[in-house]
Amino acid sequence: MVNIFALDIGGTKTACGIYDENLNPLRRWKLPTGKSLPEIEGAILKACRTSCEGNEIAAIGISAAGNISPDGRTIAFSTNIPSWIDYPLAKIIEDDLNIPVIVENDANSAGWAEFVLGSGQGSCNMVMVTLGTGMGGALVLNKELYRGSFGMAGEVGHLPMASSGLPCGCGLFGCAEKYASGTALETFAKQAVRRDPEAGAKLLEFSGGSAEKITGSSVFAAAEAGDALSLSVFRETGEWLGKTLAAISAVLDPDTYVLGGSGASPLLVSEARSSYPKFLQASFFRPHAEIKLAKFGGDAGLIGAADLALRKVKG
Repeated sequence: MVNIFALDIGGTKTACGIYDENLNPLRRWKLPTGKSLPEIEGAILKACRTSCEGNEIAAIGISAAGNISPDGRTIAFSTNIPSWIDYPLAKIIEDDLNIPVIVENDANSAGWAEFVLGSGQGSCNMVMVTLGTGMGGALVLNKELYRGSFGMAGEVGHLPMASSGLPCGCGLFGCAEKYASGTALETFAKQAVRRDPEAGAKLLEFSGGSAEKITGSSVFAAAEAGDALSLSVFRETGEWLGKTLAAISAVLDPDTYVLGGSGASPLLVSEARSSYPKFLQASFFRPHAEIKLAKFGGDAGLIGAADLALRKVKG
């Protein structure tokens, strides 16, 4: 029996899981990530050692936010953990435990999970788009995870979608994630309420009476209740999302898009499906990619990392 240990390392919490060779979860738990580099490294090593006690772990798969080296061993840079610069995480764990380790970007791990077991099953060319504070992506091309020449492929959130547009945290302007993400949904809703407080009355009821307290969840709840302003905000965000997917299709021509993350919802998927054909090159003369909601939630990173580690062991 082959067992795999997987970690999904976030800025504040790290999810851990032990999986069998069929990717069935045997145990899952969470622990604080830590703040200082020694604290973070210590927590990761302790979790790895604990997982190996009586579980016959054959490999370790790690999902982490940041730019990962193409060989899946080093974290070149992480926005969540700034002290991780050219950080040889795989080597550190292998030197301690003598177990093979693979490190993968968190969006890639989630996308791979959706491809092998989730909503992307059966596709040949799939793009996963994760929607939350920003917009991430994962590319599966010809049934293989595509990382690019420098391990930085799939950054769909930074496609330049609006000339002279809103400033992005990456230093550019008009990036897709400023218009088609969970944060964008909140931004558009707040702007709409400030422009017309009367039209935004119902949304304000769902948001504690203040535009500053509007969240993606409150916009979704108000839209579900039939609020016209909230529905219009979903249409606006969905149109930008459909436009972004059409831009990706012009380059990669995937057969499937999977939308996941905390900002994804059936309503936003529906709006993206409606918008996508309007911006798709040769829309009337070509097949359209399917646009689906992700199957897995917060466990996607763990599942993807576990499967990638399993494949490393099996060769």
